Amino acid sequence: MKPLDRFLKEHRELTRRYFLRLGGAGMGLAVSAGRVRGNEISPELAGAIAALEPYLTAQDEFRDVSRGKPLPHKLPDEKKSEVGMTRDTWKLEVISDPDHPADIRKPMTRNAGTALGFSDLMQLAKKHAVRFPKVMTCLNIGCPLGMGVWEGVPLREIFWLTQPRADLRRVFYHGYHNDDPEQLFQSSLPMDRVLEDPFGLPPVILCYKLNGEWLTSERGGPVRMVVPEAYGFKSVKWLQQIVLTNLFHANDTYANGNNDVDSAMKTWAATLSIPRKVKPQQPIPVTGYAQVGISGLKKVQVWMEAKDQPATETGRYYATAPWVDAEILPPPKRGAGQWKGMDDSMGMIGFNEGEPKEWPLQLTRVHWAALLPGLPAGRYTFRCRTIDQQDHAQPMPRPFRKSGHASIEQVSVTVEA
Repeated sequence: MKPLDRFLKEHRELTRRYFLRLGGAGMGLAVSAGRVRGNEISPELAGAIAALEPYLTAQDEFRDVSRGKPLPHKLPDEKKSEVGMTRDTWKLEVISDPDHPADIRKPMTRNAGTALGFSDLMQLAKKHAVRFPKVMTCLNIGCPLGMGVWEGVPLREIFWLTQPRADLRRVFYHGYHNDDPEQLFQSSLPMDRVLEDPFGLPPVILCYKLNGEWLTSERGGPVRMVVPEAYGFKSVKWLQQIVLTNLFHANDTYANGNNDVDSAMKTWAATLSIPRKVKPQQPIPVTGYAQVGISGLKKVQVWMEAKDQPATETGRYYATAPWVDAEILPPPKRGAGQWKGMDDSMGMIGFNEGEPKEWPLQLTRVHWAALLPGLPAGRYTFRCRTIDQQDHAQPMPRPFRKSGHASIEQVSVTVEA
């Protein structure tokens, strides 16, 4: 099957109006080079779209930023079994903080034989399991680690099993760390985020599946935390202990690195493909992705600036530059291609009968494309940005590096014969 045919099969049938908009995206150009007839698309842009990465990332293709010496997921199978990193041996302790105790009646401990096992989690999953799409992304890395559909049991269901009574303000948690205190990686959440889902967000989950398959060890299996709106450091891998505490502040490992540990995902865009050298007056196909943060995504915009004629009065963060809208590509089609193999008996949060309730989906990644007009010979700078649902243009409203990547990307393009 040809790449473009495969792309179209895995995505919705696009209307002629959609393709016409796509062919004319960019600088308000006449669609001579990108002219569309029927369901055809300009060959320049068709090739760029066909080469796009799949919407969902296979487990073994996620970018890995795991910590540990050795990396826990690279331990021998015998050692993984010994330390509870297999589904057969996994146990989760849920205890009260000895220094700032929470009042709970039934702590779950290994010593007492009351720790939660994987089979116990699966029993809870029969009634409480949820599934939602989320892009996994790092606070300090300028590209997503991978996009997936995560499945698990809401953390609050395990919380209620401890029969809590009073003095609970935060949840601390950590995963396996080679039994070395110096390698401990921990994170935390306020109790209200565990018990209630604000703004229509999915719940915080104890996750055991990714894209319909059991979590691999490299992805944090057998069980990891997944916090929908948060950066990856909140979604701790190889989960082994949860501590319920009356302490009022966070204890995250990332707090020691001058990071904003309560920062939710931002909305921003970057390019995936753009030719660095083109001939004069040759249309320029561009593709990219956008991370859809807590404030959603309204638009992706692009701008090509001539270096010998820089724009004037563009304002802070190029606010008044002549940006134009790119095209946000549609979602993959349910029941075909990469969605295949998912259990349709369990609906996904944000979907209705297999279709997204809105697009783009919050907390995910989407692709975009544009066909820019041919340009005279010279050197240029290409930029792209997002406009969120609150009408904030990237990098606003949080331009600061330690609360997540948001800078406007710049790509040099040379036009020469």
